[in-house]
Order: sequence, then structure tokens, then C-alpha cells
Amino acid sequence: MSDRHKKDLLIPLLTVTFDIIAIEFSFLFSYWFRFYTSFTKYFEIIYGIPPIEEYIYTSFIIMPILLWLLHRRNLYKPRRGNTFTDEFVLIVRVVIIGLLVLMTGAFFYRTFSYSRLVVGILGITLIVFLSISRFIVIKFEQWWYAQGKDLRRIAIIGCSDTALKIYDSISKNSKLGYKPLGYCTIDGNTNNNMGAVPYLGQLSSVPIADIIKSHHIDVLLIALSEREHTYLSDLVRNCQGLNVEIMMVPDILDLMTSHVKIKHIEGIPFLGIKSPSLSTWNFIIKRLFDLIFTSIILLIISPFFLLIALLIKLESKGSIFYLQERVGINGEKFKLIKFRSMRTDAEVQTGPIWSHKNDPRTTKLGKFLRRFSIDELPQLVNVLKGEMSIVGPRPERPFFVEQFKGQIPRYLERHRVKTGMTGWAQVNGLRGGDASIIERTKYDIYYIENWSLIFDIKIILRTTYAVLFGKDAY
Repeated sequence: MSDRHKKDLLIPLLTVTFDIIAIEFSFLFSYWFRFYTSFTKYFEIIYGIPPIEEYIYTSFIIMPILLWLLHRRNLYKPRRGNTFTDEFVLIVRVVIIGLLVLMTGAFFYRTFSYSRLVVGILGITLIVFLSISRFIVIKFEQWWYAQGKDLRRIAIIGCSDTALKIYDSISKNSKLGYKPLGYCTIDGNTNNNMGAVPYLGQLSSVPIADIIKSHHIDVLLIALSEREHTYLSDLVRNCQGLNVEIMMVPDILDLMTSHVKIKHIEGIPFLGIKSPSLSTWNFIIKRLFDLIFTSIILLIISPFFLLIALLIKLESKGSIFYLQERVGINGEKFKLIKFRSMRTDAEVQTGPIWSHKNDPRTTKLGKFLRRFSIDELPQLVNVLKGEMSIVGPRPERPFFVEQFKGQIPRYLERHRVKTGMTGWAQVNGLRGGDASIIERTKYDIYYIENWSLIFDIKIILRTTYAVLFGKDAY
């Protein structure tokens, strides 16, 4: 898990945990209040006390619906900047929708008659206990950040008066969850008003990527003057392949004439330009799916692994596995594992090259392994280690990354997520050395910007079909 995801894990996890407790407690409290308190003096129990199990089972159905509705309203994101009032209003809306779902289900579920009074009490208790839950988490979040825990590190681009205001506002209020480290300039011209604000560098001489990596920057806040706006596209392009969030203070005219969504930090409006590739929860969901899926597959095919290893050893001298350096998320290098399908001296004379159809370097067994992509199966170990994912852009060798990053627009954007054993480009026939790198990159970026668990499952199913019936593997 990357450092950014670790910083954004605790608060959402606490929020979900407290909400689950609040929802379940609301059901139990509503049941108890209706049937076991003096409330029965005013509303007599006519048909006897119903079994509590029915209400508990109902809570297990309604709970994920409420959690999903809260998630859809971005109430599980860290550093939301919402006040308690903002959260309360959204909670009321979610509870109303949840109760409508409950009453609709109760109408069709005729085997048990739910108490309308319990449902009414439930609406109140859900609002109360969810609000208490949120209040506790908000206070804890503010205290946690005030202690300097899990702060997202900020670099400010620009030295205008607005940049100084941003730095002062955020540095004086650490409970927002951010830590401003200093500012950068485009051409080295600094503003005397910046005073003691740390100067991180001049972007015309020091690449922004180096500053981001050396200072472990999580967020870039852009506050350029009007004359410097022409540098914006270069700045964004130079951040390709880095999981850094980029926001800017928009011109007041832009705010008045557009319908863009604005994010506020301490009252300062920022226009979102680039978001992280995957939200924290999506990252967790994808990782859990990888672990479960990989563990099941490895358990099933482990005897087959032993057979392949034996056949490779019997056919030719050399190692069973072939380790090759590849570039993964955030440009980090790792050793990709494959069953060896070529001669041990395959690249001695040629250097790094792609395989091609009827490649003479491939062994007899290797042709079979590559035809059905069996040589790729050891990468399941890379997935378990967290170096790869089941689905994602295919990892490339450093030699080719250096070659393509200056030639292909947005090529480095592929490194914003974990590379995969299969990908959207591959299931669309773009695999092997004969495929267009430009087209592959387009498909990879589309995948990154439109990720969902259903999308991953779709790609896995299409990969299975392509492995069995495709003809472009070699």
C-alpha cells in the first residue's frame, strides 16, 4: 500500500466502523424502545412482541444500502472539510431514502408485519446515532491531524499574495490534515512577501518530479499569477506517472462563468485538475479482490506449476523461472516472474527487444506456454507481493519506458496504478511487439480513468476467452 493510501485509510475506516455500530444500535434501540419501555403505555401492544431476529435480519439488509448511500455522497472520504452541519444534512437525506427502501421492502414482504412505530422511531434514532458517530469521528480526525498524524504534504506552486495566504492559512490549522512544506517558482523570481516560507526550488532548473519525490509531496496547490498560466500545461504534463493530487486557485472570472466543482480548504477555493488514480476505498477493494482471486487460483493450479517446472528443466538447461526488471506503480522497479520460455542467451546479441511471431529464441515448450499465456502465471506471486494487480496496464521494461515517455503523450500516466497480468489493451488485441504503443497507451489510460470492480471482472473473463481462442499470443 502506498504512503498516500496509508494516510487516507484510518479516518474512512473509523467512519465506516462507527456508522455500522450506529446503524445496528439504532435498530436494537428502536425495537427495545417500542416494546420494552413505558412507551407501551401510550401505544399499546396488540399483537404481542415480535421476535427480535426479524429486525436484526432486516438491519443486515438495510445497513449496506445506507453505507452505499453515504459513500455515494462522499461521506467516507478523508479530509472532506465538511462541518458537522454539512454532515447532518446529508445524513438526514440518506436516512429518508433508506426508510423509503425499508418500507417498500416491508410492503412486498408479507410473511412478517413490521411495526410502523418501530420504523418511525428508527428514522429518528438513525439520524441521532449516525450524527453522534460523525461528531465523534470529526473531532477525532481534527485531533489526529493536530497531532501531526497522517498529514498530506503540500507544495505550493507560485509566490503570489494568494500563495502566501494559502501557506499561512493551512500551516496555522493542521487539523485540516495538510502540511505545507514550502513553495516553488517557475522562473526563480520570488516575492519578498513570502518571508520565511521555505523555498523548494525553481521549476525551470529543477524538475517538479524531483521535488515531489525528494520531499514526498502528496498535493500540489497551484497559485500562479496570470502571466504564469501558460506554464500550467507543462506543469501538469511533468507530473505524469506520479500519484500526486493537483489543485489550483481559479481566477475569480472562472468561478463566475463556469459550473466546475470547487474544493475549499480553509475558505480558499481550489479547482481540481487531477485526482488520484483510485480512491482509498477503491484501492482497498481492488487489493482485496486481487488477494482473494490470486489465492484461489494458486491453490487450484499449484500441482500444474510443478509439472511445468519439471518439463522446463527436462527440455533445456537453465533456470525454471525468468526474472525481468519491469517498471510498476509510481515508476518503481520490480522483478517480474515468468516461466522461462526462451533460450538463456536470448538477448545476448540483440539487447532488449520485444518478442515477435515465430521468434527463433523461443523453446519448443516455450511456444506452447506463450500460446496459452501459461508463462505468465508465476506473476500471481507478484500480485500476492503487492507489486502487481490482476488487471492493469502491462508492466514495461525500463529501457522501453525511457524510450516511450518522451515520444508518446501521457505514456507515464500508466504508472499511476499497479501494473497488471492482463489489461484493457490486451483484451482488445493490443499485445505483443506488433501492437501500436500509442493505441495501447490510450486503452490503458481509459482503464485508469474508468476503473470499477465490474470492469476488472469483465477484463478477466475476456482474457480467459482470449487465452483459449485468441491467436495473437506468441
